[in-house]
Amino acid sequence: MNAPATTELPVVVIGAGPVGLAAATHLLDQGIEPLVLEAGPTAGAAVREWSHVRLFSTWGEVVDPAAEKLLAPTGWTRPDPATYPSGGDWAERYLQPLADVLGDRVRTGARVTGVSRAGRDRIVDADRERQPFVAHVAYADGREERVFARAVIDASGTWATPGPAGGSGLPALGEKAAADRITYRVPDLKDPAVRARYTGKRTAVIGSGASAFTALAYLADLAKSDDGAGTKGVWILRRGISGSTFGGGEADQLPARGALGLAAKAAVDEGHADAVTGFRTEAIERDTDGRLVLVGEDGRRLDPVDEVVVLTGFRPDLSFLDELRLGLDGRLQAPVELAPLIDPNQHSCGTVYPHGHRELSHPEPGVYLVGMKSYGRAPTFLAMTGYEQVRSVAAAIAGDLESADRVELTLPETGVCGGAGLFDAPDTQEAGGGGCCAPAPQLVQLAAPAAVAAAGAAGEAPAGGCCGS
Repeated sequence: MNAPATTELPVVVIGAGPVGLAAATHLLDQGIEPLVLEAGPTAGAAVREWSHVRLFSTWGEVVDPAAEKLLAPTGWTRPDPATYPSGGDWAERYLQPLADVLGDRVRTGARVTGVSRAGRDRIVDADRERQPFVAHVAYADGREERVFARAVIDASGTWATPGPAGGSGLPALGEKAAADRITYRVPDLKDPAVRARYTGKRTAVIGSGASAFTALAYLADLAKSDDGAGTKGVWILRRGISGSTFGGGEADQLPARGALGLAAKAAVDEGHADAVTGFRTEAIERDTDGRLVLVGEDGRRLDPVDEVVVLTGFRPDLSFLDELRLGLDGRLQAPVELAPLIDPNQHSCGTVYPHGHRELSHPEPGVYLVGMKSYGRAPTFLAMTGYEQVRSVAAAIAGDLESADRVELTLPETGVCGGAGLFDAPDTQEAGGGGCCAPAPQLVQLAAPAAVAAAGAAGEAPAGGCCGS
């Protein structure tokens, strides 16, 4: 089968999450046809898996301007920009309507299993850049297809590849065998079956970011509920507790994110969770009652727990891009030009420099990793970063380099993102990141809602992570 001329082809966008749909919107704005391939059954499939968690960004920060423009003729109106959506709100009230407007340009149940140049594996140089891209797609009904493209934007995110419990980056010994008592997601405690799993139980939470804060706050709220007697959290930290452990606090320019850290601190201070510091899990064993015992690299053995919640970040799945010539940083697995700008040893979210198509480019012209996937293993990606990325990339694909290079983005400062590499120095005291002009977050109870309530409901602090792409 001969590949058609490149100029006649669409741009393939992998993933129909927030950034993938924004990419399609910006491509249309440039007069370029997108084809969005989503492995899940619906648009925003990954976001829907954490529908019970509230974002710490407001509606005003998670709606792409070009997407809002595309939606406006349908009668869609953005929810109150000062309120906080849950993942479910974001999917139902924004992502699905946007996918509906894009129509047949979005295919669900379409998993990309490989991307290459037509007729060229990664070794072949001859006439390479003149060949279109080819994506192999496996559909949910068993069909397979080859799709040709003029460019490829991979916005598939990292949700499907969470980090393990093991402190070395590899699964702990016994981790796979204990899978029946381990989850890698924030538990949805409004689900009766899930709530019963953790009620009255001792649960280890491994991680130090926003997701761990959320899980600790949810467990603390369960412990304080009428039916939650005996519920206890054990917070496992690979580093010590320092000035940055609980994030930006009152200095965080995203107040809800600051409140989330303060809620986690309250869970410890009020005795609903015990903190275990400097603990890197080497093995997970079962005691005679079937409970789990975490064993550290230093030989420490913790008291048995009933459940383990592993929230150690995510990593990109690069397996289906193996025939492309990518330029990735050896540590973060992010594009080499972007990696120094997002290195968590040096930067917090607010000190990430504006970046676009040039920082996202690879030795293989025409392929871009965007959204959470562009950050590789770096933590705490913000939706507004992804929206600006794809605006620049779409302009570059269209040949409008003046617009593509005009990247302007001001991110909120925080202490949440920094210091991930500092656990070897537990006594390090970091100043809280961020501007003092942010409104002070309120230390309030972070209940797992009985239903997905309206964003920003009175008495409910917004919780949760950034965005899934």
